[in-house]
Amino acid sequence: MASLTEYKKKRKFDKTPEPGPKKKKSRTGRMFVVQKHRATQLHYDFRLEADGVLKSWAVPKGPSLDPSVKRLAMQVEDHPVDYAKFEGVIPEGEYGGGTVMVWDYGTYEPEETDDVSAALNKGELKFTLNGDKLKGSWVLVRTRDRQWLLLKHRDYYTTNEEVTDLAPVSILTRRTLAEIAEDEGGNIRKASTGDPKKIPRRTGVKRRKKGAKAKVWHSRAG
Repeated sequence: MASLTEYKKKRKFDKTPEPGPKKKKSRTGRMFVVQKHRATQLHYDFRLEADGVLKSWAVPKGPSLDPSVKRLAMQVEDHPVDYAKFEGVIPEGEYGGGTVMVWDYGTYEPEETDDVSAALNKGELKFTLNGDKLKGSWVLVRTRDRQWLLLKHRDYYTTNEEVTDLAPVSILTRRTLAEIAEDEGGNIRKASTGDPKKIPRRTGVKRRKKGAKAKVWHSRAG
């Protein structure tokens, strides 16, 4: 049974802007999101909706569209579905402190099963992603304990180019990590180490005055 107990235990919601531990279901019940996260180390958080939560894995090098590349994915605690909307700064000193970007989102369809949780419990889930940056057929395979591999199946969307370099900015606001940190009062220098050397000209949201509330994003996927 999916649970948000560990998620709640690790966070102080009077200090972090992250959403509270509420189970719910999106409109489709099959949301996925990838969040680029510059905490102690840069990584990508890959999340699939199932049983009212987001099943989550930390992928240090991010997803690859090259079927020959096996990407390590460490399973972490379930996150609330509302977390798919979160882009901003987790305060330094708090769990996961750093800058978070919504790098990609969309819907997914499980392959060869209707029971995502059962497939994950067995250690292998095949699925099709329909995002803006990630599409086509994929698989998650458990190798031991919390350690999994995220692999792309060969199909129309296969390429050996690094999608994380080709599409480095937020799918929501076109901001880089450094720009998100600047807008949200985070550590700009730390966040900038997660950005590529060549990035698109800023075309995202305007800078807000310090203390201003972020606009609510309503997911197309949800």
